[in-house]
Amino acid sequence: MPLSLVVDRIFGDRPFAEISDPALAVADEHGGLLAVAGASGFGRRVPVGVYGTGDLTCRALFRSRYPVHAMAFHPTLPLLAVGTGMYDGGYFFRGELLILHLEAGKTISLIEGHFGRQVLGLEWLAPQALRVLMAPPDDWQDEKAHVDGHVAVVRRPDWNAVPARSLTGHDLAGPRVSAPRRDGREAAREAVTQLSADWEPRRDVRAVERLSDGRILAALGGTQLESWLPSGEREWAVPDEEGGREIVVAADETTAWVALERPEWQERPQSVVQLSLSNGTQLDHVVPSAPASLVRCADDRPALAPCRHGDRSRGAFPVRRGSHLYFIKPEDEERGAARARVVAVALPTLAARQPSEPLEAEIRSLFPYSWAPGETHFGGPGVETTDETLVHAGTVYDGHGLQPGGSFVVRRPLTNGTPHWVFRTDRPATALDADANTAYVAYVTYDDGEIVALKLHDGTVRWRQNLTVGAVSAVPTALTIGGPGSLLIGTSDGRILDCSTV
Repeated sequence: MPLSLVVDRIFGDRPFAEISDPALAVADEHGGLLAVAGASGFGRRVPVGVYGTGDLTCRALFRSRYPVHAMAFHPTLPLLAVGTGMYDGGYFFRGELLILHLEAGKTISLIEGHFGRQVLGLEWLAPQALRVLMAPPDDWQDEKAHVDGHVAVVRRPDWNAVPARSLTGHDLAGPRVSAPRRDGREAAREAVTQLSADWEPRRDVRAVERLSDGRILAALGGTQLESWLPSGEREWAVPDEEGGREIVVAADETTAWVALERPEWQERPQSVVQLSLSNGTQLDHVVPSAPASLVRCADDRPALAPCRHGDRSRGAFPVRRGSHLYFIKPEDEERGAARARVVAVALPTLAARQPSEPLEAEIRSLFPYSWAPGETHFGGPGVETTDETLVHAGTVYDGHGLQPGGSFVVRRPLTNGTPHWVFRTDRPATALDADANTAYVAYVTYDDGEIVALKLHDGTVRWRQNLTVGAVSAVPTALTIGGPGSLLIGTSDGRILDCSTV
């Protein structure tokens, strides 16, 4: 299938952009390389990149499912050993010993078993011998498990040909030693700063919008809102510990409402702020009574869509450009998600100038959110089309986690909710928007970097491709149609891509 998405411009680009915020760096002075691992975050994969110290080009990139604690370049082969892992909060120290093949760009995991081992240190003693420092397998009746470890020397004649999952418990058996957990963030930042003072830590972009004068707005981790000029210069930015999450621009484009990210475990209430688009000054704020998504309705008013049970990861249902305010409401609190329904609130009952929450008396029930018998569906992003249908993404609940085909995009009429079509994939969607006026297509991004364009009339794939910037992959985290043939895409590493579709 021919290339269907072209990155025309990049905002927020900088050296070491793929890593976002360095947490560990290891140099290969002989090969002129620097390996950099990013900081970990809840539910996020950790980027690991290898850069040339001369031109700072990213030579290889992969994303680890665990935080990275150790890295070591092989003394003679084009290989990087990477040690990862974490405590699961209740019993096990899980993790992986990975080998990154620099020339092929592929990564293999070497330790057998489901849990693996948390790897804390790596050192090549010889081309055939790798010293591995690991946390204990678990902390059962082990008071010093979090400060001690085990060390083993693993020998292989050719590390270029070691099979996946081939290291056994026997290979990793070794004496108990002191294993303090070191923090490499300061040294990592110093290492990348020595190579380029222009690097900047930026986090995931959660919402993007284009203004009529060509400026681009973005809400991202660590920043409530920022404005980029058409020239590529950042005009202003409003810092925030957690950052912004959703944006609703006023019809006259002089102000914007921004929902601020406030994790559920924090005791701070969620806040929605109104900012001036001339300089980012705060003009007003609203504190919702419960967790909610900020959405822009069809008549341009901002509104707050409640999250089912206050759970944003499962109950959020932000629908763009709705002729009503839509959200998911449990029909039976005791049975929860299995009896949730899509409900609607007429826009005239909502405040026009400030984001407002619906009153119970204003709510009209439409249809069950889960349309398939025996399945429980969780929420996701959506949009209302001009022919009174909802196109939205979500996932199917399974006690063992997301299963193959457990992620969906569906098009449903507002009359009864019976799907016109359902498109299923294996990865959760990160963003969605639809164009029902010109291209008549829905665009969906996924957490593995894929972008899919679906035909609105039948849900078939118009095109699909993995997002790349330069020669390496990127993970899309925000998506907005910026005009005919134009997409704005925010990425997990803080970049904003101005793209054209062909």
